Amino acid sequence: MPQFFLNKRLIILLISIILLVALIGYSLRERGHLSKPEQFLKDVVGFGQTIIAVPANSVKDFFGSISDIQNTYTENKKLKSRLDQLSQLSSEVSILKDDNDKLRKILGKKDDLSAYTTTQATVIARNPDQWYEHIIINKGKTSGIKENMAVITSEGFIGKVKSVSALYSTVELLSAVNPKNRISAELLGDNDKAVYGTIEGYDQTERVLLLKGIPYDLKIKKGTSVYTSGLADIFPKGLPIGTVEKLVPDENGLTQTAYVKPAADFYDIEHVMVVKSSVDKAGLTDLNGGGQ
Repeated sequence: MPQFFLNKRLIILLISIILLVALIGYSLRERGHLSKPEQFLKDVVGFGQTIIAVPANSVKDFFGSISDIQNTYTENKKLKSRLDQLSQLSSEVSILKDDNDKLRKILGKKDDLSAYTTTQATVIARNPDQWYEHIIINKGKTSGIKENMAVITSEGFIGKVKSVSALYSTVELLSAVNPKNRISAELLGDNDKAVYGTIEGYDQTERVLLLKGIPYDLKIKKGTSVYTSGLADIFPKGLPIGTVEKLVPDENGLTQTAYVKPAADFYDIEHVMVVKSSVDKAGLTDLNGGGQ
């Protein structure tokens, strides 16, 4: 009896194996359509995959977006840093270019003043309360600077040396409020005839120099150039002072005052030249108050 059941189980196992192989072979053969059980099973598996894949892709996209935002933020910081550096570099280039242009003008002016002894200097200090009064330059007695020497920029005459130390000098500008700050000047009138006057003061409102002592009957065109005359003071002849803006009759009616627009910018001064005439006039009495 036990042998019978054992043989029966073996027969059933063999039959099952045969059926399984048959089913496998049946399922592996090429078919145009799936059976309904296969379709159902495939749909169930696909639905499960969808349930798992959608949240997984969402999480992946979320963390990918965070990574992209972080990368964008980092790149943005780098770009801003480079823009700041570019802006600073551009500013430095502009300053250097401006400084270079001013130095070139100074050198060009030095060639024009070959008949004089000149010393180049740089403005190192300026009092905000006396901006239009004085400047301090980085040259003094050791560089041969003396009181009352003329000081110019590349544009024109700006003032004189007021006081000197071993290494530095104080320059009094033409725009300073000083009754003794007088400069002998020359310009051309009718028929190109030389006309002489004296620069006496600076109009802060109009921002012009006052050229006084012009004969009342002379007509002078607007834009006429004014230069140092080199006659009654120790300053060299021919330094540009400015151009005539207009003429105003004086109170006595005998003379006129010319409003002269300065050739140089008294507000923006960085590089200057101290000029000494080739002719020593140190012993002459001038209209500058003897250097006071």
